[in-house]
Amino acid sequence: MNTRAWIVFLDESGVSLLPQVRRTYAPRGHTPLLRHRLNWKRASMAAALGYHAADPDRGPRLCFHLKPGSYDTTSLIEVLQQLKEFYRGERVVLVWDGLSAHWSRAMRAWAAEQDWLTLERLPAYAPELNPVELLWSSLKKRELANLAGDHLADVADASAASRTFALRGRDALSALLRTPRCRQAVR
Repeated sequence: MNTRAWIVFLDESGVSLLPQVRRTYAPRGHTPLLRHRLNWKRASMAAALGYHAADPDRGPRLCFHLKPGSYDTTSLIEVLQQLKEFYRGERVVLVWDGLSAHWSRAMRAWAAEQDWLTLERLPAYAPELNPVELLWSSLKKRELANLAGDHLADVADASAASRTFALRGRDALSALLRTPRCRQAVR
């Protein structure tokens, strides 16, 4: 186990042009209408939230990736190569779930060649241990709520607004890492 490494939680989530319908406010007697084109175009997002185990003063870091379609082993390897550049080759302990693309033969072979990367698996059926899940929840309940975009670029712009909010200060990202279940998982 690396003692001076970034502990990074990575997770993927999907979005589509179908709006996430949420409760909203409207003047009495004026029911809000959500008009959208029935469009099934999908995009996938990956986020990596990390903090330095030996030096917490370095603050949390958020790396975000958005692509049309869904992630497979090849595209996740590309995300990890970007993550290597993001952390400038520092040692990283990557904690992620049991998605088949995470533990495929190609992924394990690629990871075995990387001296900067150690992979750890979250327990099955325990998304509450991954703080990135809280980021997805916030994104879908706020920025993407009732968004009826015509193009995937509209969804990308709304998710960029969420990333900007999260990056405004260390407090927003640190709050994701301070949830009780996440603290237990890191210990």
